[in-house]
Amino acid sequence: MKSITATQAKNNFGDLLMNAQSTPIAITRNGKEQGVLISAKEYLKLKQQALQTAISEGLSSGDAGTLDMDSIKVLARARSGKKS
Repeated sequence: MKSITATQAKNNFGDLLMNAQSTPIAITRNGKEQGVLISAKEYLKLKQQALQTAISEGLSSGDAGTLDMDSIKVLARARSGKKS
């Protein structure tokens, strides 16, 4: 995976967006990877895979409890690493 500094990303954002269409790009700050820029197409693909995995796990769990959307959202955010 290609890697660039946060300063380079800031100064060349248009080019960065174009390059991210074909390959993920790691963005570093102080020598540590802080994030990865991917195309919208790749992001949607990852979201679809996560949803399919969650559905498969739910179907195979055998636990047909009640659906609580707030709990589902919290669990999904926890699995994706997102903050509430």
